[in-house]
This record gives sequence, structure tokens and C-alpha cells, in this order.
Amino acid sequence: MPLDLQAYLRRIDFHGDPKPTLATLDALCAAHVKQIPFENLDVLLGRGIDLSDDAVDHKLVHRGRGGYCFEHNPLFHRVLTALGFEVKLVSARVRLQRPRDFTPPRTHVFNVVTIEAERFVADVGVGALSPTSAFRLDTDDEQPTPHEPRRIVREDGKLFHQAKLGDTWADVCEFTLEEMPPIDREVGNWFTSAHPLSHFRNRLLAARALDEGGRLTLLNRELTERPRVGEPKIRLLASPDELLEVLASRFGLHFPAGTRFQGPPLDWPR
Repeated sequence: MPLDLQAYLRRIDFHGDPKPTLATLDALCAAHVKQIPFENLDVLLGRGIDLSDDAVDHKLVHRGRGGYCFEHNPLFHRVLTALGFEVKLVSARVRLQRPRDFTPPRTHVFNVVTIEAERFVADVGVGALSPTSAFRLDTDDEQPTPHEPRRIVREDGKLFHQAKLGDTWADVCEFTLEEMPPIDREVGNWFTSAHPLSHFRNRLLAARALDEGGRLTLLNRELTERPRVGEPKIRLLASPDELLEVLASRFGLHFPAGTRFQGPPLDWPR
């Protein structure tokens, strides 16, 4: 089934003429990351992750669910292609909170978009640090976004996407601009969703961007609302039913009453 572009634009609450311009790309990035959560809940329900176009469209566009990078960014790639952008999917290794001497698996994919011979990173699937605008690939300058500043660092033939968190630059992912074809995404998706060492098997994650530079994240039973400036508000959820209520009210993720997620150390109080 072909992509229903109008349904996607309604899903992200996008208004205006989506011409293939940088302004449109920035607006699409922001709208997508605000409206379609990053989440791994199907992994914890034992359902697995189907990467077929029809399955991703049904889940993220028509059912109001979210997903992780292998769902978000290929969907975004098809949207951008349908709108007339020049775009390719690039493989990467996620480096959040990982030292440089550790080699993480290549289990991330994002979009590189070329506009008037200039290349931009457009990544709507890197969790709580998904950029809310595109940013230039071929410069090492600090670049503002509606949320955290970004930059590209080049070291030893590798490129590092970094986000500025307070006064500190943190690695988000590492890449070499090698494209990631569907078979490689299937292999990465298997590791991410099924390997016992995958952190998506061992913790519950949900994240989306908020207006005015804020972020909302859920890690197991800890809900954090982080403003662009100032101290975060942290709430510790007390029960599985409260978790379902928060998923519905704050992330738009609805599950039947009594749903219980497998695996993560939620450690509910007795």
C-alpha cells in the first residue's frame, strides 16, 4: 500500500504547503518529533517490530503509536521522497552515554537530505535527543535548533553528531555516511528488538519533544519533563495503571486496561 501522505501530515499536525525547502524540512522535523513519540513498547509486549512499509504506516500514522529509529526514519525518508526532497538513509552507532573506547552495534539509521547542493542531517528517531530541525552536515560550527544546539565533529575518518547539554557536548551517534539498505536495517532491528543485551529489551522508553524547547521522557517508572532552561520536573510513577494513564495523557499512547509490559525493572512499590 502506498504512503498516505495526507494522513501523515494530519498525524503530525502539519499545516502549510510542504514544498521541498529547508524551511519545510525544519518544520517537518519539529512536528514529527513532537507528535510521534519514540518508544519501544511493542518489544516489551513480545510483539516484535515489523519494518514493512505497511506495518510502519499502520502503527505510526494510522494507529497513533510511536516506534524507534528503524520505524521513524525510513517513514520520514518516504515522506521526504514523496515531497520531492533528495534524501538517503545512513547507518550509525548510537553513542549516548558511551565512552569512545567502546564500540556499540550499528543499530541506528537517519536521513541525510541534500538541498541546493548542501547536505543536512534529519534524524527524527534518536529518542530523547531527536533534533527538532535539520542541521548542516559539512561544517563543524555549532548550530542552533529549537531545542539543543548541534554540531558535527570529525575524528579519524569518523563523524560524530553531538548535542550541547548545558555546557557539555555529548556524542549522540557515530557514522561514516555509509548507506543502510533494507537488509542491514532488518539485521539491526533484530538485534535491537530481540537480542538479550539490547537495552530496548531491558527498559521501558518513551520520549517526545515539547514546545519552547522542552523534552518529555519516560524511563521505566521515572517521568521527566525538562524545560529548555531550568531544572527538570521528575515524577516517579506508583503503579502499572498510572503508567498506562501517563502513556495515554502525555504521549498519546493508548493501551487496554490491564496491559502489562514485560522485562523492564519497573520495581513497582508493594
